[in-house]
Amino acid sequence: MAAKAEIVGRVVSDKMDKGVVVAVTRQVRHDVYGKGQRKTSRFMAHDEANTAKVGDTVAIVESRPLSRRKRFVVTRIVEQAKVI
Repeated sequence: MAAKAEIVGRVVSDKMDKGVVVAVTRQVRHDVYGKGQRKTSRFMAHDEANTAKVGDTVAIVESRPLSRRKRFVVTRIVEQAKVI
């Protein structure tokens, strides 16, 4: 069985218990005009230890369904947000 792909994104909400919302941004080319566009997808991810905070860059991987919308698990924190 192949390893699951790891997706890197930024935490935009951490208000849930053991859960975060991760925004993943990707660059795509417009079909007709060819101009580059930035598209964002939001994924709910399971964070068992509640370690990820808003602004952190995290890595998530696909998992079995954990709730109605939660299908990913936070594997590691790539970069912590700067505290001002």
